[in-house]
Amino acid sequence: MNNRFSSIRYSYIRSHLYGVFLTTVTILSIMLSIYVLFEPEWLTPHSIFLFISLYIVLAIIISLYTGFKSSGDMKERLDYLSVLITQFANGNYQSKVYFNEEDELARIGNELNDLGEKLQSQVKSLQRMADEKADYAKSAHKAAVIEERQRLARDLHDAVSQQLFALTMMSEAALKQLDKNPHTAKKQMEEVAKSALQSQTEMRALLLHLRPVHLSGDSLAVGVKKLIGELKQKSNTQFQMAIEEELTLTETVEDHVFRIIQEALSNILRHANATEVKLEIFKRANELFIHIRDNGKGFEVHERVENKASYGLKTMRERAEELGGTFVIRSDQNEGTHITIRIPS
Repeated sequence: MNNRFSSIRYSYIRSHLYGVFLTTVTILSIMLSIYVLFEPEWLTPHSIFLFISLYIVLAIIISLYTGFKSSGDMKERLDYLSVLITQFANGNYQSKVYFNEEDELARIGNELNDLGEKLQSQVKSLQRMADEKADYAKSAHKAAVIEERQRLARDLHDAVSQQLFALTMMSEAALKQLDKNPHTAKKQMEEVAKSALQSQTEMRALLLHLRPVHLSGDSLAVGVKKLIGELKQKSNTQFQMAIEEELTLTETVEDHVFRIIQEALSNILRHANATEVKLEIFKRANELFIHIRDNGKGFEVHERVENKASYGLKTMRERAEELGGTFVIRSDQNEGTHITIRIPS
């Protein structure tokens, strides 16, 4: 309610009412001065009171009406500017606003239009740089493969090898307890089965990184469907896809988006413990939208900033920003995770 009464429309009305107050005080002062100094017969206290009362009533009504009407155009034009700024914030730099008037708001609108053109040019420059970077990446493919193998080796050592070592220790402990304490041995074997399943999930996620970085000639829709098809066969996770078939994208954009999706699915398999994953890819109003949602255990986003597990999130954000896009992630404990990516095209 307080925000409503602080709007531009009510500011206009308040300024009109303030003018009524000052005018009333001025007229009343003049009439009282004439009455005291000259005492004309036509001017009496009763007539002064009646005149001032009628003036206040009529002035308030006219002030409310004129303040409301005169502020309407101003509010509408400010709303246009607000919508334009929101469009810029969402990455839609092609939006423009036009005013017939030649005043300060029209000048601001023209400056925002110029800003949108400059931002659009910067996005094209970023995408051109991404194309150049992609060409450079292809020429340095061997170095990238070596680096990826080293990272996979570290992940295997940190995760899977430790889990396999734990499986060995628990299995040996269960064998020792099998004859003496079958109940304890059963519990230990249940832990072995649980750890084995976790190791299997971890391996499937790491194998995602062994896929080629590029789509190898396939379109984005075909490449993603192949990826999801493989995951359906190798995991118990349910996948739902909604991918627009007729997407016209550059090779660089397709490769970056495919790699982002690959990284996101890898993170879900490794960390989320999700049973359902939904992936949407579609194009609207010169923007490519990618939405990935899972029903996993979720996490506190701000706690992952310095965490090692946030490396994949950082990589996805950087890839989106290289294309001039935005990367937004929302997650809470036991509430799943939502990733939304918007890329100008």
